[in-house]
Amino acid sequence: MTKKNKSQRPIRNLVERVLNTFLRSGRLACFSYRLGAMGHARVTRHEVVLAPGQALPRPLKIAFASDFHAGPTTAPALFDELLALVEAERPDVLLLGGDYVVFDAANVAALDGFLAALRIPLRTYAVLGNHDVWNGRRTIVAALEAHGVAILDNLNHRLPAPFGMVSVCGIDDPWTGTPRPADAFAGAAPVRLFVTHAPDGLFLLDGQRYDVAFSGHTHGGQIATPGGRPLFRPSGPVSREHTYGRYDVEGNGPMFVSRGVGCSGIPLRVNADPELLVCTLRAV
Repeated sequence: MTKKNKSQRPIRNLVERVLNTFLRSGRLACFSYRLGAMGHARVTRHEVVLAPGQALPRPLKIAFASDFHAGPTTAPALFDELLALVEAERPDVLLLGGDYVVFDAANVAALDGFLAALRIPLRTYAVLGNHDVWNGRRTIVAALEAHGVAILDNLNHRLPAPFGMVSVCGIDDPWTGTPRPADAFAGAAPVRLFVTHAPDGLFLLDGQRYDVAFSGHTHGGQIATPGGRPLFRPSGPVSREHTYGRYDVEGNGPMFVSRGVGCSGIPLRVNADPELLVCTLRAV
């Protein structure tokens, strides 16, 4: 399938230029944050027990954050809140789920403080999202790598000792990138963490096995009812139905879909607070 690059998206480009002009200073986002209209970052905890026969030296604590959307739609204070949560949780490994910017790849600079302050024992790993592909993946990849983040562009990395039996497998964005799941899982260790920006990464798997998967993209709707039902659902056969929370996948491990951190389109979150997802992986 041929993907369109940014220059081939005239309608989206026009909308983004209008929004960027209206929101350029970021003052509206900061005002929204002060009013509490972006919510506040919270930790959501989960636990996954591996199938019998799979071993770990001790429980592995995984943190996952996605959809930062650095730029005029997101108050930078949310990144400070997220950093405080990461520091308090002290995860073994941090996974990042893509969409680091809105409108312009240069906005990734707003994440410098967050990335520079990270102290993650087993490293930070990242995939890219649709906004990253649209707005300049090279700039974003360079910014992440400058802070020691490993980019999972259709490949996998084994975790450092003593967790060499665990691989983090990541694909390019399912719809705007060039995802190759076979490459992402090739030679992976027995215990596998799967990272995909959108839940639709599940749709692309062709027999690849994982133990736990992480995705974002949906924002939990960004605007939801008090019960958490999203008022707006993203496109994609899996994303429309997998909008937030834990989903048990037949023949594979569970997938966790995060609400993410920042805002896309408008600087507002309703009943969909920013989230740091923490998953503890245990052997039987």
